[in-house]
Amino acid sequence: MTTIDINALALVLAQAAEVEIRPRFRALAKGDVQTKADANDLVTVADEAAERFIKREVAAQFPGVLFVGEESVAADPALLSKLGDAETAIVVDPIDGTFNFAAGVPLFGVMAAIVSGGETVGGIIYDPMGDDFVMAEKGGGAWQTGDHRPAVRLKARGAAPLEAMTGMASTSFLDRERRARILANLAQVAFVSNYRCAAHEYRTLAGGHLHYLMYNKLMPWDHLAGTLIAQEAGAYAARFDGSAYKPHHVEGGLLVAPDKDSWDMLRREVFVD
Repeated sequence: MTTIDINALALVLAQAAEVEIRPRFRALAKGDVQTKADANDLVTVADEAAERFIKREVAAQFPGVLFVGEESVAADPALLSKLGDAETAIVVDPIDGTFNFAAGVPLFGVMAAIVSGGETVGGIIYDPMGDDFVMAEKGGGAWQTGDHRPAVRLKARGAAPLEAMTGMASTSFLDRERRARILANLAQVAFVSNYRCAAHEYRTLAGGHLHYLMYNKLMPWDHLAGTLIAQEAGAYAARFDGSAYKPHHVEGGLLVAPDKDSWDMLRREVFVD
């Protein structure tokens, strides 16, 4: 558990979406979308405004907590290095799935993770279009909840034979040779896709609708909240070398599966080096 009120933080995310995100959906002007690293890495005025909103509220409600936001790190990369040593930090992705948001596709989310003593202890994924949350505190299970709706405990899907597995894999940050190998290996599973939105991929897995997730690039705002939620729903997660995924990790890949045996099988048969 954490001393930060996770429900209060969840409300901040919802307020940011109401004020800064939803009014701009399918209403972006020509200059409201910019590229960062490449044409597929976008930032919009909604990302920036939502992060400012969340940062301001975090400072007011949780003084002294380190705030690590995707856009804040883009402006000050040194901020990321402080995460591993922070006593308490809140890590935020103001809009996960910016490409979808900018394209007018209603598949994006707002995410926040609470980090304490080098461990992820809280995670929130808010769906602005569905107006509900998937959230977890370490040791407390994973839950889906929304305004005036009872909370539902989430349970990840159980193990299955390789040929029956369904999941999501993000291969765009792999080198060309390994990407070709993995894409060929994925012919062994029943289904593979990619939402271009980790927020909804983690929600789908935690809800019991997928067996696996695979990512190569590890930025904390993309994966800390979702990994904790997946684990609290009963899934198994580890980096490609089998080590635990920690808040300071930005490389090493990540594989989420129903259990350790399934993880080992997927790593051996599909997501090979």
